[in-house]
Amino acid sequence: MTVVVGTAGHIDHGKTTLLRALTGIDADRLPEERRRGMTIDVGYAHLAFADGSRLDFVDVPGHDRLIGNMLVGAGEIDAALLVVAADDGPRAQTREHLALLDALDIRHGLAVVTKADIAGQTQTKIVVSEVERLLEGTSLAGSPILPVSSLDGTGIEAVRSALALLIDRVQRPARSEIPRFGSRLAIDRLFAIKGRGVVVTGTLRGRGLAVGGNLRLVPGDQSVRIREIQVHNQTLDRAEPGRTALNLAGVNVADLHRGLVLTDDPAVTPSDRSLVVMSRSVPDRSRARLHLGTEAVDVSIGRSGRDAIDLVDGRAVGIVRLARPIAMAIGDRFVLRRGSGEERIVGGVILDDRPPKGISRRRQTVEHVGSLATAIGSGDPEAIHDARLDLHGFFVPRTGRPRVAPDVMETVARAVIGAVTDGPTTLTASRSLAAKTLRQTVSVGRTEATLAGARIVDALLRDGRLVRETAQVRLPGPPVGPSPAADPALAVAMDRLEALLDIAAPPALGGAARTSGCPAEGIRALELAGRIIVLEPDLAYAAPAYRELTGKAVAMASVEPLTPAAFRDATGTSRKYVLAIFADLDRRGILRRTPDGHLPGPRPGAAIDSRR
Repeated sequence: MTVVVGTAGHIDHGKTTLLRALTGIDADRLPEERRRGMTIDVGYAHLAFADGSRLDFVDVPGHDRLIGNMLVGAGEIDAALLVVAADDGPRAQTREHLALLDALDIRHGLAVVTKADIAGQTQTKIVVSEVERLLEGTSLAGSPILPVSSLDGTGIEAVRSALALLIDRVQRPARSEIPRFGSRLAIDRLFAIKGRGVVVTGTLRGRGLAVGGNLRLVPGDQSVRIREIQVHNQTLDRAEPGRTALNLAGVNVADLHRGLVLTDDPAVTPSDRSLVVMSRSVPDRSRARLHLGTEAVDVSIGRSGRDAIDLVDGRAVGIVRLARPIAMAIGDRFVLRRGSGEERIVGGVILDDRPPKGISRRRQTVEHVGSLATAIGSGDPEAIHDARLDLHGFFVPRTGRPRVAPDVMETVARAVIGAVTDGPTTLTASRSLAAKTLRQTVSVGRTEATLAGARIVDALLRDGRLVRETAQVRLPGPPVGPSPAADPALAVAMDRLEALLDIAAPPALGGAARTSGCPAEGIRALELAGRIIVLEPDLAYAAPAYRELTGKAVAMASVEPLTPAAFRDATGTSRKYVLAIFADLDRRGILRRTPDGHLPGPRPGAAIDSRR
């Protein structure tokens, strides 16, 4: 890992000159910058130490009109190098840059008082004291403050020594840092080289990268391949975290811009709406410019109703609505720059890049949001996952099985148990009730609710809170009530109904029951006997027809991934039937869903009469 240090300070206070004295590299790379003698865009330099450790420097502009460019660099740094000229003292951009670093919670750094040869010893001491007071109350409080002269070299070695110590402090694992399970590079520069293609640069975070690896472009989800890697102008087979240049295949330079992110981390996704916690409160519907990584976008901040939450530590929660999607992940730090108001600079953290919607917004309470903020602060992935589940009630991770919050699961369980209090009911009806109750409790799609409801009922059976008898479920204890007596007329009606349902696209169960004259007890008896398969409250198949459809689905999925459209065409049915069948086969492990289509699951040979 290479530590990345960003400069900060007022224009003409000597940031670029100091870096040149430290590294021998002129970070003013643009001809206009060299002509005008000021940094316009972000520049870069690096410094190697005798022990093999390295520092990467991000040199940012100090002009007030270029704060956006300053934040491009500051958004991807580990530590700060605050520069103040001894002959001028702290000025407007000194204070604004320091406020921005504080908003980003940059806790490692040092301050350098430049031009000590010009100002003289007395004036330099005064400015050192002013800088010390300026740092108090910020994230950089207590940082070393060193006077130097970049021109004659006085104090430069002391700064190098302080930077070497800084590396050790930064590289110590931070307990509150969320582990990242992939690589992430926010693009800050890009260009095309004739004969070699697209080259991008940025600060690599998370895990290292190797030549030949694939990354996603976010937003956009376009796949690119790493053709070549360069670090400090050296071509390498692999890069570890730090300043990195990537030569990419599979993308055109016209498709890229500063702010896009290259990643293989599933936690990084595009979002235009996020739940955030801010360092201080802002008025509802405030407009601001959000800076995250190397990206900047206009936002509106919601602070009313369920979004107006104040945490016990004084921080404020709100919903940020972005003008367009950008790449983000839970735990990302950002800066809000407002055009007016007392608090123009506000720092914050992404709590949830997919905040609760619909009925689940009822769960957006001080307790749930506060628990999530605490978990993110701890850096514990399991605590974050659990807190996010409690916030949503029902949650589908980007990788993994859908989960139901314990309190929601108990609500559904009580509804299912209450329904069988007066007598047994079918397993299908219990699962349907569980899915319906789940959708009435939290925001969840119909397919996910069907699968989750079935799992909840299955858990009740495993735990002994319900007892299963063939296709029926009841409360534990001896069976209650007599069995229905045989009725010849009922048997004939049941036969008629079974015949109506013995096709690939059967009529609605309610209509077929009326046509055949089969009452509800006849439907239950057919299901108990395994003669019909009820997939949904108004969709059922005769067992032979469903067995044939199941066999066809497994056979087709064994050849190539089976899509709903392909199965619809093969069976001559419609999407309504196909989705219900796939949901049932997925739940039973006969098929499994993949991004390309359905494949045989762990139980492709499961018998039709074992499905209940």
